[in-house]
Amino acid sequence: MASTYENILETSYRLFAEHGFEKTSMAMIAKALNISKPALYYHFESKDAIIDTLFEELCRSIAFSGFFKLKDYTRANFAEKLTSDGLHLIGSQQEDARYSQIMKQYQALGYRNAKYAERLLEILEGFTAGFAELLQHGAALGAIPDDDVLVRAQMLNMILDSIDNYINYGFKYDYNAIWIKAVADIVKGVDHA
Repeated sequence: MASTYENILETSYRLFAEHGFEKTSMAMIAKALNISKPALYYHFESKDAIIDTLFEELCRSIAFSGFFKLKDYTRANFAEKLTSDGLHLIGSQQEDARYSQIMKQYQALGYRNAKYAERLLEILEGFTAGFAELLQHGAALGAIPDDDVLVRAQMLNMILDSIDNYINYGFKYDYNAIWIKAVADIVKGVDHA
């Protein structure tokens, strides 16, 4: 059973996605939870505190290490694992209809409050660093070519970020096929037999 704290975050996530940060009040959140406003304020001192906490929870949930685990990659499974891990990330974004609405709001907050923009940039940089480490590992295993590892890492990051943005905008592309092709292009040049 979820704690009151968890219920507050889940309900706030839903309400923020449906109504936006500006139009969602502490009273709305309390009412949706069927708790008093003082009970809500016991857990969070303000709506901004909920927004900040939810943001950090989201950031943790979309971190590179949550989807791509270096220790699980071998020479034999490298291309397949990179493909499936990326597809899992893409699928998780597509499954949560509220994710796009929430992330658009945090991106907009980033224009007014540098802490949001900086944290989102940290996540992107984390993906580039994570892909670089993963591809260096793949090169050391002989699973991929060892040239232009950083450029390849940046390409993978840019492709995933673009997919995320296009999903957020509602484009109906075949994102799985795009990711599969991107990975195939990154790993080609090594005989995996």
